[in-house]
Amino acid sequence: MNLRLHNSLTRRLEDFVPQNPQRVTMYVCGPTVYNYIHVGNARPAVVFGLLARLLRRRYSEVVYARNITDVDDKINAAAKEAGTGIEAITSRFARAYHEDMARLGVDVPDIVPHATEHIAEIIGMCESLIASGHAYAAEGHVLFEIATFPEYGQLSGRSAEDMLAGARVEVAPYKRSPGDFVLWKPSSDDLPGWDSPWGRGRPGWHIECSAMAATHLGETIDIHAGGNDLMFPHHENEVAQSTCAHGGKMFARYWLHNGMLTFAGRKMSKSLGNVMILHELLERYPAEVLRFLLLRAHYRQPLEWSEDTLAQARATLDGWYRVLLDHADVPVEGDELQVPEEIEQALCDDLNTPAAFAVLAGLADQLRQADDSQARRQRKAALLGAGLLLGLLQDNPEQWFQQTSAGSEIDPAWVDELLAQRVAARAARDFARADEIRKTLSERGIVIEDGATGTRWRVEAASAVVP
Repeated sequence: MNLRLHNSLTRRLEDFVPQNPQRVTMYVCGPTVYNYIHVGNARPAVVFGLLARLLRRRYSEVVYARNITDVDDKINAAAKEAGTGIEAITSRFARAYHEDMARLGVDVPDIVPHATEHIAEIIGMCESLIASGHAYAAEGHVLFEIATFPEYGQLSGRSAEDMLAGARVEVAPYKRSPGDFVLWKPSSDDLPGWDSPWGRGRPGWHIECSAMAATHLGETIDIHAGGNDLMFPHHENEVAQSTCAHGGKMFARYWLHNGMLTFAGRKMSKSLGNVMILHELLERYPAEVLRFLLLRAHYRQPLEWSEDTLAQARATLDGWYRVLLDHADVPVEGDELQVPEEIEQALCDDLNTPAAFAVLAGLADQLRQADDSQARRQRKAALLGAGLLLGLLQDNPEQWFQQTSAGSEIDPAWVDELLAQRVAARAARDFARADEIRKTLSERGIVIEDGATGTRWRVEAASAVVP
């Protein structure tokens, strides 16, 4: 089956054909590390991390880079407020980002380049653009002259007027045109800076990604991905400066953009004050609930984040984990975990995760209905294999049901001790004491299930609460 991806550059679904099948390259824009990220910032890492897994199943070598922006005016402001250097801010929040991604089941990329480690490459690209007539130096700045690149605006499909409005350009006397964008800017003594041919300064945001991508992946890469809020001006500017710096070579052959998260129908953003911090959500909910919800809608569509959608995500995962718990006695070895063809087929259709989840639900139903030991083993292996690729169903089923909605666990020893007391009370026909124990457990959200094989317990999935 062919892998088909929606290319933002051509605005159509295309077969993915890498320039070199022996070395597939992908670059994804990562975070600016001045604070904890909000949950919307996690969507590209989760979605395109899944794409990297899919690519690795199909190609012998995949080189996946996701950068860290560790020099930026927002970082400068955070450091000034904290009374410390930018390194203290960036190291803290880069570490938190990596830890939060690991909890979400996001694989570590092959390359995690930092902007501050590529200053020489950034300066070199600026010099190349000046030499080729696409950039100019003015008052300590280096600016890209958009008039020298006729294709400017092709990626975003914006007119010149729309681009000027959308970029909220700075009107400055040293610019030849209001739309010209900064590649390098001067730094005062109280700001981070590096020596350059144009004086002490620091890079603009856009050129950082171009320099890092070229350094590690080459002048032309297969896939460039990120949120659709980056399409303009960030990705548009990357196309312009990279193409011109590399003698007209195409920068990225396929552009992928994920949709934004919405809350009550409005885009989640710091300016609106409706953001939810991922680090805090991971302390309140099982990580797989958050991962499931981030993958639940097709990646190119907006994703509504709400109290109801969190509760629905937990309920869906509870149902699948219930099937696994009911078949806990069915042995499955690691080498039996094969990804069902239907799952891969769904993901090869432009990462159609809703279709993949429908297949996953069908696999759970098939396991539930299996009536002999061989069928149960095969179907359990298929369900677990599908979950392994999607990054779901990775918890122990019994422990899954012992988690609270906040993702923490009830002490099993405490529960088991109360259940033992309940068994003793019922044997002594002290039903009042048995009911009292059930009530105590119920108040902690613990549901008791008496069956022919004994008593099981689980934590009831409480309604998810969005801060």
